[in-house]
Amino acid sequence: MNRVAVLASVFTLAACQSQSDPDLDQTGAQPDLPEQRDTLLPAMEIPTPAGWDGELPTVPEGFTITAIAEDLKIPRQMLLLPNGDILVAEGSGGNAPAVRPKDVIAGLIKSRGKSSVEGGDRITLLRDEDGDGQTDLQTTFIDGLDAPYGLAFVDGTLYVANQDNLVSFEYTDGATSIEGPGTELTKLPAVINHHWTKAMTASPDGSMLYVGIGSNSNVGERGMDVEEDRAVVWEIDRETGASRIFASGLRNPTALSFNPWTEQLWAVVNERDELGPQLVPDYLTSVREGAFYGWPYSYFGQNIDPRIRPQRPDLVAQAIVPDYALGSHVAALGLDFSSEGGLGGPFAEGAFVGQHGSWNRSDPSGYKVVFVPFRNGRPSGEPVDLATGFLKDGHARGRPVGVLFDEPRRALLIADDVSNTVWRISRQDGPNASEEQ
Repeated sequence: MNRVAVLASVFTLAACQSQSDPDLDQTGAQPDLPEQRDTLLPAMEIPTPAGWDGELPTVPEGFTITAIAEDLKIPRQMLLLPNGDILVAEGSGGNAPAVRPKDVIAGLIKSRGKSSVEGGDRITLLRDEDGDGQTDLQTTFIDGLDAPYGLAFVDGTLYVANQDNLVSFEYTDGATSIEGPGTELTKLPAVINHHWTKAMTASPDGSMLYVGIGSNSNVGERGMDVEEDRAVVWEIDRETGASRIFASGLRNPTALSFNPWTEQLWAVVNERDELGPQLVPDYLTSVREGAFYGWPYSYFGQNIDPRIRPQRPDLVAQAIVPDYALGSHVAALGLDFSSEGGLGGPFAEGAFVGQHGSWNRSDPSGYKVVFVPFRNGRPSGEPVDLATGFLKDGHARGRPVGVLFDEPRRALLIADDVSNTVWRISRQDGPNASEEQ
């Protein structure tokens, strides 16, 4: 059977899968969790790419959105430098072979939703020289990297998390490029690399780096031997490169950020697939030192996943309930906190979350940027849509990845790895009017 026939059969079967239940509330501290539906072929649908044709993503009234960088090569995460320059990590990695027939099918489905552009393996610099919110200089800052993703800056040193190692570069204020391979601080787990992205952030005092390392499988189907040092957050000493597991059981921690009100580490985590269109919700959570978050043995606390053998009731008993569900299969890849009043109004205190979008359901979820309101350093209330319109007529015009709050300019930046664009959201009434709204 040729590929076209295989895809036709897949879509026919996937279309027969049941739709999600719109009455379920799958956001917040206590999401509705339906019965598990482990089927031979999970529900699958992914919108194929399409151009914007002069249109823009949709933002709330009183805000404006513009493209400040285009023609990128798979933009992922971003970093704000002290002088206001923006760095954008570009790349695509991973080398995990399929282990089941449905892995092959899922791979074909997922590939239909990706940009045709090859990953850049580089970092691009964006500079706004006159402060008008537009990019005046877009140039390659560091080249020759290996699927860079996480970025951090401490005391004149730039740190880059490639898919297989963590490297540092000495930075001179105002530089527009850095030559050379950098200095390796430590190797990062890279065997198989089913989830290859290595999210990163620095501690508030700059002494430690934290790196998110995703699992090598959906739910342990490759065996647990290849899951050593996977589905964890590492803590790395910035001076020595010494590392330890800070927290575990987080299937794929795709973005990390420190809560500015409590100085506690938080993450967005992509949960497991193939238990139904509304299992398991991806989530936003504080990351507690020494805590275990369930993967692969349970989810959202003590909800047991029967697919993994042998079971580990001892670990299930320890599993932490995540702080805040974001919805099933939304594929949260971006996280940054507002600060100093944020964007004002409903976007003043909380967390911005980039949702890349689903494949494991027949009615797509995600494909937008949301804001999770906080109060007293904790999530409080329903998520608020900030940027939508990435889906139109069954096609994806974009897919949000990293989000970055530019505090000095009161703007939010969004990396979009389908249109290969960086978007900028700001208030129409200027940066100083937010406190009045």
